[in-house]
Amino acid sequence: MAFREDALYKKILDLIIKAGEPLETKEIEVELAKYTRTMILYRLYNLRGEGRIKGKQVGSGKGTWIWWKDK
Repeated sequence: MAFREDALYKKILDLIIKAGEPLETKEIEVELAKYTRTMILYRLYNLRGEGRIKGKQVGSGKGTWIWWKDK
C-alpha cells in the first residue's frame, strides 16, 4: 500500500534524481534543513520500501546510509 505523498516526499525524490550519484543521509538533511532528521528518514525508508529509490547502509557503528535512484 502506497503512503501519502507530500511536499517533503517529492523534494527528497527530486534531490536524489538530480544528484545523479548516491547521497548520504547527512547531505540530504543539509539540503532540506527546515525538516527534522526523523521526518527525512521516515520518508527515505518509505521511498525505499516502495522501490522508488535504493538505499544501503555503509560503514560501521551507528551506520551511514547512502541513497540513489536507478535510471
